Amino acid sequence: MGVLLRVIARLKPSRYEDKLKPSRYEDKLMPSRYEDVLVVVLCAGAIAAAQSGPITSNPIPAPITKGGIAVEIRDVVRLPETRGLRPPEQDVVPSGWARVSFVRDLPDGRRFVNDSRGFLYLLDRNNQPSVYANVGAAFPFAIYNRLESGFIGFDFHPDFARNGLFYTVHGERAKDNPATPNFIPPGFTNADVTYHNVITEWHATNPAAATFEGTRRELLRVGHIVANLTHPFGDVEFNPTAKPGSPDYGLLYTSGSDLGFSNGGGPHASNPGQTQRLDTVVGAILRIDPRSPSVSRGTKGLGDYTIPAINKFAADGDPKTLGEIYAYGFRNTHRLSWDLNDATMFGSDIGMNNIEEINIIHEGRNYGWMKREGLFENGVTRSGGVLNQLYPLAADILDGRRKDEFTYPVAMYDHSEGQAVTCGFAYYGRVAALRGKFVFGDIVRGRVFVADLAAMKKADDGIPQTVAPVEEVQLYTRDSRGNRTYVSFRELVEATNGATAPRADLHISRSRDGELFLTSRQDGMIRTLVPESAGTAPAR
Repeated sequence: MGVLLRVIARLKPSRYEDKLKPSRYEDKLMPSRYEDVLVVVLCAGAIAAAQSGPITSNPIPAPITKGGIAVEIRDVVRLPETRGLRPPEQDVVPSGWARVSFVRDLPDGRRFVNDSRGFLYLLDRNNQPSVYANVGAAFPFAIYNRLESGFIGFDFHPDFARNGLFYTVHGERAKDNPATPNFIPPGFTNADVTYHNVITEWHATNPAAATFEGTRRELLRVGHIVANLTHPFGDVEFNPTAKPGSPDYGLLYTSGSDLGFSNGGGPHASNPGQTQRLDTVVGAILRIDPRSPSVSRGTKGLGDYTIPAINKFAADGDPKTLGEIYAYGFRNTHRLSWDLNDATMFGSDIGMNNIEEINIIHEGRNYGWMKREGLFENGVTRSGGVLNQLYPLAADILDGRRKDEFTYPVAMYDHSEGQAVTCGFAYYGRVAALRGKFVFGDIVRGRVFVADLAAMKKADDGIPQTVAPVEEVQLYTRDSRGNRTYVSFRELVEATNGATAPRADLHISRSRDGELFLTSRQDGMIRTLVPESAGTAPAR
């Protein structure tokens, strides 16, 4: 039985093809030579495995190459050093300069950025940081020694200028914690809880002030059961395309994760029974109205928030389903974004041992985890199988002749190319080479990728084997004389730190005018991608 991976390609030759030089980390650039081509890749390892057992060779044999896209990257500002702020046992090892995760712009032009060690900074018009809020000081039980921990994420209400509301997510240890979770995964009690995932609303008395003064209110506290704070709530987002008066305006989305029930350690990990269900927040993206039901007069959720009446699972008439669930079946969809042109919603889902996914998110859909990883069956679905295994899908499911219950990724890569997918954005900004692309990357290796937006949306066709191709972007810097130097993101991080980095820790954010920031939790530097400048000197 053969297995085909159908890839929609829309590749164009680039004028950089004969000029680009590889950095010391990256492979030689491969020029794109085709336009509007349908490429069919034969996955030989999957064919062999289909009859005999799990896939043991590279599940996606075709490598990701550089097709001629080269983009300049510039430093914006480095956040203040926060190494040593906490005792070594309470920090990530090795400790980075500052642990940047998000850059956010307000409509009034103000720019904010977080350091997950506990600070929310306001950048002035010269991009110089000052502390807007000491978030860490408010949470004495916060945990900081995991890759995704501490002050994890934040977002501002779209009407912040009037109502002064913004939202944060952080993790806390359960030991000696006086707070009680609003939700504990089914089958467990408070005695089993190891950590808390907490979403908080902050109310600024004066939204225009340069430092925060005001109050806060807890919206939701979810119990973590596994040994480590693995896959906590990692993101809170408002749909930036929703306008006042539209049903989605002011509704808050959360990331979707399995809360470590895959590989979080301890006796309760590797636990597929906690996924693929609608009576739990495990594996689910939530959509909530952050207003307290005492204000909205609506239906109370698990915490002090309102369940939107428009949510599919709130209106299904089934008392066993949680009405706040928007979509489910995710392992660690730690970042969400929207196409500002047509409101397509994207999610970046970090895989287990094999596949990294970009999904187009539809309300009510099931994205497969722990039964699926990428376009493959997870080993846990087979007798004697385990979570780190892949099996090929049945051919008639793969080619769409027979439908199953799952929605599959529109772009993906395997662990021969990277280890953890970062956030991505539909790009329509000033960098011509990136327009019409979805720009994303790999957290660990720091590689920057693109996929054609039209191809991704075409791949959202209900046929699993249809996916958009992924191409790597070549980054370069310019010196004062205009000379180019081709670099990798990881090289930039190491040069700034003056030391080898164990991981690039790449994250991507979007400005209010649609430009992209690249940040690292290793060196605390905020960088941006810029249009080609006037310099024409050849690369060194």
